[in-house]
Amino acid sequence: MKKITLLTIIGLFTSCNSSAQKTETKEKETFTITKTEAEWKAQLNEKQYYVLREAGTERPFSSPLNKNYKKGTYHCAACNTPLFKSEHKYDSKSGWPSFDREIEGNVAFGTDTKIGYTRDEEHCATCGGHFGHVFNDGPKETTGKRHCINGDALIFVASEE
Repeated sequence: MKKITLLTIIGLFTSCNSSAQKTETKEKETFTITKTEAEWKAQLNEKQYYVLREAGTERPFSSPLNKNYKKGTYHCAACNTPLFKSEHKYDSKSGWPSFDREIEGNVAFGTDTKIGYTRDEEHCATCGGHFGHVFNDGPKETTGKRHCINGDALIFVASEE
């Protein structure tokens, strides 16, 4: 009986080492625009730096871009790369600006396991700045995707119409 109990305890400890707890070693991506952390800190405000360079998350409903429905394009706040078009923005009621698609080639994707489960992370293909995550709970009549983006990672450029 003691052996069974001991084996059960050992089995429990070894099975608790899930893949979410393992740190992945991934190759360092290279980007067209690279700067030192000091240069990014000098260029970005505190909130932008936290989101874009430290992969932080702003508080929900805190961004004025969440309720912005003017015509234009949303650009990366770090390098001005166009990322999302206003015609693809919608109110997901999540508290963050949401889009059903990105401007292809300008947004890159990776895997994020920081909170214990796997999410699809989005970052700038030009400078590597973190934007947010993409989920499969978007509008079914379009792409089915919800690009949930931190407003602090974006600059809105209005159309000249």
